[in-house]
Amino acid sequence: MNQYSKYTANVFLAKCEEKHEKGEVITLQTKYGNEHECIVFNLIFEKEGYYYYSIVREDGFNVQEWARRKAERLQGYASNAKQKSDSHYQDSHNLVKDIPLGQPILVGHHSEKAHRNVLEKSWNAMGKCVEESKKEESYKERAAYWEKKADTINLSMPESIEYFEFELEKAKVEHEGIKNGSIQRLHNYSLTYAKKRVNEMEDKYKLAQKLWGE
Repeated sequence: MNQYSKYTANVFLAKCEEKHEKGEVITLQTKYGNEHECIVFNLIFEKEGYYYYSIVREDGFNVQEWARRKAERLQGYASNAKQKSDSHYQDSHNLVKDIPLGQPILVGHHSEKAHRNVLEKSWNAMGKCVEESKKEESYKERAAYWEKKADTINLSMPESIEYFEFELEKAKVEHEGIKNGSIQRLHNYSLTYAKKRVNEMEDKYKLAQKLWGE
C-alpha cells in the first residue's frame, strides 16, 4: 500500500513500491489506516526500492481547507459557549428576581437560610456565565487566527511556485534597496536580514519547482 512520508515542513510525499506517471490517481494510506485518493506530480527521489512522489489530494483538501474547517469548528464552539453563558446569566437573574433590590439578609429570621442559598446559587450561576463568556472569547480569537490561515500558501501546494517566485522578487528588491540606500536601514542588521530573506526565498522557490514544476 502506498503511504505518506514526511519530506519537509508541511510537505508529505507518496512512498510507493511501484512507478507512477504524472497525473495518475493513486490511493495513499495514513498511519491511522485512512485512505485518500491523490494525484501524482513529480518523482522527487528513489530510496531503498521505493519511489517518492509529490502529490495533492484529488478531493482538493489542503492546508487552506483544513484551516477553514478548523475555524468553522471553533466558531461553533464559540456559539455554544455563548448559549451556555446566556443561559447561566438568565438562571442567575431568575433566582433573585423576586428579591427586592438591596434587600438585606434578615439574620435570625426564618428566611435567612433560604435567602443565603438563593444568593449562593445566583452567584455560582453568574460565575459559570463569566467562565463560558471567557471561553467564547478564546474560541473567537482562535477562529480568527485560523480564518487568516485559510489564505496560506506553502510548499504543500502547486501554487507555491508562483507565490515564492513573487516573494523572491520582492525580497531581492528590498535587499537591493537597502544596499543602495533607497530603502532606509532600520538597524545595523537590516542588510544582513534582507540577504537572509533572499536566500530563504530562493531555497523555497527552488524546492517548489522541484515539487510541482514541469
